[in-house]
Amino acid sequence: MAQLNVIDVNGKTVGTLELKDAIFGHDVINDKKKIDLMFRYVDMQLAARRMGTASVKTRSEVSGGGRKPWAQKHTGRARSGSTRSPLWRHGGVIHGPKPKDWSKKLNKKMKKLALKYALSLRFQEGNLIILDDIKFETPRTREIKNVISKLGFEKGTKALFVLPWKREEYKNVKLSGRNIPEVKVIIADNPGNGGSTNIDGLNVYDILNHEKLVLTVDLVRKIEEVLG
Repeated sequence: MAQLNVIDVNGKTVGTLELKDAIFGHDVINDKKKIDLMFRYVDMQLAARRMGTASVKTRSEVSGGGRKPWAQKHTGRARSGSTRSPLWRHGGVIHGPKPKDWSKKLNKKMKKLALKYALSLRFQEGNLIILDDIKFETPRTREIKNVISKLGFEKGTKALFVLPWKREEYKNVKLSGRNIPEVKVIIADNPGNGGSTNIDGLNVYDILNHEKLVLTVDLVRKIEEVLG
């Protein structure tokens, strides 16, 4: 098993944590199939975000045009059967967009693998940071800025903080980071879980979209329990 230092919010090492190779030990950088699977997961996530509500009116839906505008012959004009024709101003639209479900599907096994590969990639790059814990009594942007500074992140570095439980002290951390464009804080726990262990908030897109991944010790244990 690989080991990674555990640090506190002041940037000091307070211990080490063993990481399961089955989750954090995949060689992703040199494997095109693993990269492709992560791409398919991200493609699924982005497709699910599409509203699919774009819509235009066809010739059968626009108003007017109930009668033939002029006689078929002997007018010197081109033939025309309706002012709703797409050839006319204010007429219908040919092959325009209609409401559509853009969502794509990926089976559970592939989703789990893609998540493992994303976690392994950040570990391989040296961009995985494990905190012993991070809690704020009140939401303050200054608090999380201090943590980022003590972790040694360069200015403008995109960082993803993932917290384990939907509790007040963790929600305060999330609220503290919402005004910093390059920082995102998500809570992996599902509010309606009834106490079960899950990591529903953790996803491949957010991991790949941020250079640094910051996890807590509790979350790592949850990840290993769910994905292991």
